[in-house]
Amino acid sequence: MTAKDLIRKAFAGSERIMQTYLEGLSKSDLLIRPVPGMNHIAWQLGHLISGERRMMEMIRPGSSPALPEGFEANHDREHTSNDDASKFLSPEEYLGLWKTQREATLGLLNSLPDEELDKEEAAGGKLPPFAPTVGQLIHLAGTHPILHAGQFVAVRRKLNLPIAL
Repeated sequence: MTAKDLIRKAFAGSERIMQTYLEGLSKSDLLIRPVPGMNHIAWQLGHLISGERRMMEMIRPGSSPALPEGFEANHDREHTSNDDASKFLSPEEYLGLWKTQREATLGLLNSLPDEELDKEEAAGGKLPPFAPTVGQLIHLAGTHPILHAGQFVAVRRKLNLPIAL
C-alpha cells in the first residue's frame, strides 16, 4: 500500500461518516445549535468545503473549483454566530459542492509524483506548521471532517434520529 492509497482511504472513511450523519437532515436541521456556542452544521459544512479548497490551493493554485459568490465569507470564522437561513444551503447543495471539491482534491493527489508528498513547499508557498508537507496537508483535508463529526451527532441526537453508525 502506498502513501496515496492511505490518503485515499482516509478520504473514503470520512466521506462515509459524513454522508451517514447528514442522512435525513433538512436545511432547517442544519441550523440547529444543540448547545449554546456550538457551530451549526451548515456553517461547519461550508467551513470544511472552504478549508479543503484553501488547502489544495496552497499546493497548486487553480486546482480547485470556484465556490458560489459569498460562500467563503458566509462560512468564515467571523460568521460562526450567523443563523440567517438565507446565507446557508441545503444538505444537497452542500454535498454537491463537497463532491466537486473532493473530486478536484483527489485529482490533485493523483497528479502528484510520490516524491512531492514529502515537500515542505508547494506552488502556493511554504505550508503551515500544522501540516508541513504536501502529503500531510492532503491527508488533513481528508480527516478534517472527522473533527466535526461529533457535533453532527449532537444534532442527530437532539432530533431523536437513529444512531447513524
